[in-house]
Amino acid sequence: MNNNSNSKPLTTRQGHPVVDNQNTRTIGDRGPATLENYHFLEKISHFDRERVPERVVHARGAGAHGIFESYGTIGNEPVSTLTRARLFQEKGKQTPVFVRFSTVIHGGHSPETLRDPRGFAVKFYTEDGNWDLVGNNLKVFFIRDAIKFPDFIHSFKPDPVTNRQDGGRQFDFISNSPETLHMITWLFSPWGIPANYRQMQGSGVNTYKWVNADGVAVLVKYHWEPLQGIRNLTQQQANEIQSTNFNHATEDLYNAIEKGDFPEWELNIQYMSDDEHAELDFDPLDDTKIWPIEQFPWYPVGKMTLNRNPENYFAEVEQSAFGTGVLVDGMDFSDDKMLQGRTFSYSDTQRYRVGTNYLQLPINAPINSVATNQRDGQMAYRVDVAEGANPHVNYEPSSNNGLAEAKRGYPDHEPFYAAKLVRKRIARTNDFSQAGELFLSFQEWEREDLIGNLAGGIADATPEIQNKMIALLTQCHAEYGSRVSTAVDVIIKSRTVVKGGSCV
Repeated sequence: MNNNSNSKPLTTRQGHPVVDNQNTRTIGDRGPATLENYHFLEKISHFDRERVPERVVHARGAGAHGIFESYGTIGNEPVSTLTRARLFQEKGKQTPVFVRFSTVIHGGHSPETLRDPRGFAVKFYTEDGNWDLVGNNLKVFFIRDAIKFPDFIHSFKPDPVTNRQDGGRQFDFISNSPETLHMITWLFSPWGIPANYRQMQGSGVNTYKWVNADGVAVLVKYHWEPLQGIRNLTQQQANEIQSTNFNHATEDLYNAIEKGDFPEWELNIQYMSDDEHAELDFDPLDDTKIWPIEQFPWYPVGKMTLNRNPENYFAEVEQSAFGTGVLVDGMDFSDDKMLQGRTFSYSDTQRYRVGTNYLQLPINAPINSVATNQRDGQMAYRVDVAEGANPHVNYEPSSNNGLAEAKRGYPDHEPFYAAKLVRKRIARTNDFSQAGELFLSFQEWEREDLIGNLAGGIADATPEIQNKMIALLTQCHAEYGSRVSTAVDVIIKSRTVVKGGSCV
């Protein structure tokens, strides 16, 4: 998207002109995405390799071990009506878990008081292999198509010349991406800085599917609710903590578990039928939207308790590796464009950051037996050969007692697609209403905090970007835009007075 007549054409690393940098190629405007998205794959692969060896995002983290206990039901029905995933089937069934909490944008030694989304990633070590539920503390995301992810992160990372974060850069991207408005209304509000990890909500953010024994699927969203209650920090409270302690959240989690005050979260799901839901004014696969709880209630399906600290931070927390594609039987992918892009990116970045054999590390290895025909690679220290299988046969199919395909126990979920292959955004974007509704739902002190935080960043931008942001926020709600506009004017005038005074 050229916003300036003097802009130079965007190209790939091969020199090919990029005519659409906003949308992946999908079957119909809702997806799914296809593997021949060459521009996206090259772009995200390069992005995954931008930092060595620290994570590009979610570098600052803390972790703990625990258990997940299933309730066995969803509402008044057995959970098997919606999913055949075995970890949910029996009331009281326990599954070991490892959780990594994190901040998104900043580096490994950054303060935990910064205004930043928090990662909430859970690895379930199930009898059918690992399941990774990778999410954030907030229920929505900045963008709806993964092809924009490197650009979004670049705009929030430090300036490549000055090496400092710049509100002007951030709001340049935001003002040209109206889909971000819902997320920034959350992020710049009092919900933008969790007080600690124990009192932080979690959300899968993406839309997934649950599949039952008949192969019938429903769309689902996941939500973690802390049983310790929810607590966030104002900017002033965060500044006060940061002045004396930039590890406060890691310290709080570790100390609570050490003294036996084990934090707990209840896992809730929302679900709806697997179709387009034309009655909604948004697309349910859009990560920038919340499914209204009045229409799609939360159903508790289990409880997680963290009860053991890591024995070695690097071996467990730093080398833990998660991926949105790590699903077990009874779960499936939706056509959510962010989910499909993340599914490639997460595992790809782990292979680069930790190594080809990162799944052989104890923190990442499943608890059930593993038997593959994959061999060698950096840091391989074992070969996954099944007991009794012919070790000479590392291919399939074979008649010489090699590994064979597992028997299919249930019918596959088979979604139907009849659409053209296109590069196109979804039809129901509706970038403004949920951000406006969120603004109106805030108490007055929350609105004041949101406006002050937004105005401080917008004031760093150029006048053109300031005007764009005010216009967008006004579309969310007239009061929202006018109050931010007034606050920006006050900040700019105060800076002018300071500069004028310093010259006397």
